[in-house]
Amino acid sequence: MYFLRKVKKYIYPYCDILSYCLMPNHFHFLIYANPKTVAKDDKGKNLLSEGFRHLLSSYAKGINVQYNRTGSLFTQNTHCKNVDSKINQALTCFMYIHQNPLRAKLVTKMEDWIFSSFRDYCGLRKGTLCNKELTFELFDFSKENFYSLSHELIPRII
Repeated sequence: MYFLRKVKKYIYPYCDILSYCLMPNHFHFLIYANPKTVAKDDKGKNLLSEGFRHLLSSYAKGINVQYNRTGSLFTQNTHCKNVDSKINQALTCFMYIHQNPLRAKLVTKMEDWIFSSFRDYCGLRKGTLCNKELTFELFDFSKENFYSLSHELIPRII
C-alpha cells in the first residue's frame, strides 16, 4: 500500500494507468500516454520519468528508514517498452501483467493476488488507480466479460 500511495502521488498525475502488478522482486505498469505524459518541467525533464525517479527514491528511503538499512533498494534501472494497440500488443501486455503472480506460482487464481489491478477489473475491489473506463474502451471488453476473457487468454500468454 505504501508503494501504491507513492504511485498515486508521483505517477498517476502524468498518465492513465491501465493495469499494474506488484511482485516480490519487480513491478509492472501498463500506462496510456496522454498529453501530460510528455510534459516537461521548467528544466526540460520529462515529468513522468521524473515521477518514476521520485517514486523509486522516496520508496527506497522509506523502506531504509523502516528497516534501519542504507543503500539502493532497486538493483536495475526501470525499463519502458512502447506497445502497439493496433496489433493487440497492449491487450497481451495487459493480460500478461495480471498473470504474473499465476506464472510465478504465487497463487492458483489471479484474483487471489491482492497486489494487482485484476481484482479491480473483476469487481472484487473498488480501486481508483486504474482508468477502467479507458481500458474497457481501448480493449473492447466490459466488466461483465473481463473475467472470462482473461481466463480464456491464459494458455496463449503463459
